[in-house]
Amino acid sequence: MPTDQHSSVRSQLLAALAGELEQLAPGAGARTAFEKPRQAAHGDLACTAAMQLAKPLKTNPRAIGEQLRERLLATPAFQQWVQALELAGPGFLNIRLKPEAHQQTVREVLAQGAAYGISSEPRGKVMVEFVSANPTGPLHVGHGRQAALGDAISNLLATQGWQVHREFYYNDAGVQIAKLTISVQARARGKKPGDPDWPEDAYNGDYIADIARDFLDKKTVHSDGQDITASGDVDDADAVRRFAVAYLRAEQDRDLQAFRLKFDQYYLESSLYADGRVQALVQLLTDAGQTYEQDGALWLRTSAYGDDKDRVMRKSDGTYTYFVPDVAYHLSKWERGYHHAINVQGSDHHGTVARVRAGLQAAGKGIAAGWPQYVLHTMVRVMRDGREVKITKRAGSYVTLRELIDWTSADAVRFFMLSRKPDTDYIFDVDLALQKNNDNPVYYVQYAHARICSVLRAWGGDGAALAQADLSPLASEAALALLRVLGEYPQMLATAAATLAPHDVTFYLRALASAYHSYYDAERVLVDDEPVRLARLALLAAVRQVLQGGLALLGVSAPQQM
Repeated sequence: MPTDQHSSVRSQLLAALAGELEQLAPGAGARTAFEKPRQAAHGDLACTAAMQLAKPLKTNPRAIGEQLRERLLATPAFQQWVQALELAGPGFLNIRLKPEAHQQTVREVLAQGAAYGISSEPRGKVMVEFVSANPTGPLHVGHGRQAALGDAISNLLATQGWQVHREFYYNDAGVQIAKLTISVQARARGKKPGDPDWPEDAYNGDYIADIARDFLDKKTVHSDGQDITASGDVDDADAVRRFAVAYLRAEQDRDLQAFRLKFDQYYLESSLYADGRVQALVQLLTDAGQTYEQDGALWLRTSAYGDDKDRVMRKSDGTYTYFVPDVAYHLSKWERGYHHAINVQGSDHHGTVARVRAGLQAAGKGIAAGWPQYVLHTMVRVMRDGREVKITKRAGSYVTLRELIDWTSADAVRFFMLSRKPDTDYIFDVDLALQKNNDNPVYYVQYAHARICSVLRAWGGDGAALAQADLSPLASEAALALLRVLGEYPQMLATAAATLAPHDVTFYLRALASAYHSYYDAERVLVDDEPVRLARLALLAAVRQVLQGGLALLGVSAPQQM
């Protein structure tokens, strides 16, 4: 998908291509697109329109390609920016750009600054729900991966004109909260893991002892805009529950702050019961004939909407199964106008996707079968000192996000967590994250930015002069290789946003840093020849801007010196 920066070479060429396609086949111009050639030797851009038009035009695709080639070569845009337009295979058009076209990228970046590659065309509202951890313990490294993914996806969508709403859904009701309450009560009564009378399903981490101690000391915690003061009465389960949930919500908030992450809204599961949304949903589905009674339980006909079997909504003891409030919550998203919604969750939630979607379709609100969209990620293993870390004293059974940040940095955690596709298993290597060399990907990219800043400081000139520099000296193979990568940024953003693939950004930044380091090693920048010096400095300034913008999308800092 092209950007809306009409001054860009790519946009001019796309407009020319669209016009010629429209002449050949009315309606084809709206589907105009360039692709990246599979091999760099084939050129800078590729067009497969001839193959796509062969069937509707009932013509040999190569003949269409030859006709399209001749028409494109006659357009002003192709005459100005294209060095060669070659017909290959069954009808591929391979486009090789002039050096001036690549040099124009520098002009665009410096003129547009942080807006380079950003689309201003409004796309509507979208909600991205992520992290959504139960307030029963500290955030673990899996939550860290989810936090990095959700935030980066939100940032990417914003680059393409989406109005993004970040939401955290707190499961502050149900069985796990009761388990938390029992755990804190046991600790407050002097019991500990391993004791004969320690509850079998209790949480064992040291954080439970911390909560129990503060509850007995009648401490106050601030959570969700209010202060919760402990009563110190261990027998008052409701008081223990309220304090424990508030304590852990406050701790999770501090973890998120350490990760430089902010949400637009925190939505409480308990509010779905308090506001009557759960009961209203059950009544709605019952009135619509979507439920039935069996074995004392209330069932939903989810199998009619793609689930592998029907699901229990209300158990024989009168309590609701966990997917009922989930459906009620998602119905609230729809009613709030978020008809585009993305859930970032762990792969252990795979089984809930079909039943939540089925429940929403059964509600009869016209919700599409594929709503909401899901991004499922695998969990994370942590290696430190050459060994896998499975258990830490703090949480009792897992590595916490805070520990990982303390061991490395928020920058490293974010970049590393985004360096693989979400559904790919990931091993976080703490030792690698601490290295200050090219093997450490975040260091490698940040160092490229800092290195450029150092060169520009050494120059000490006025940046305005770079925007007006003659760029014709940027014609060496090293310079053109860097320019080619620089020019891929807008399309990379559009594709990464469309496919919800923030790992594309990390791949791109590493490629850009690599091209920069190669260029810097090949050509001295601060030469005596002023036109050459200014051209090379302009190129560096443009690379710095894109590195900074790409890192910002990942929530990673761009240091000026290292």
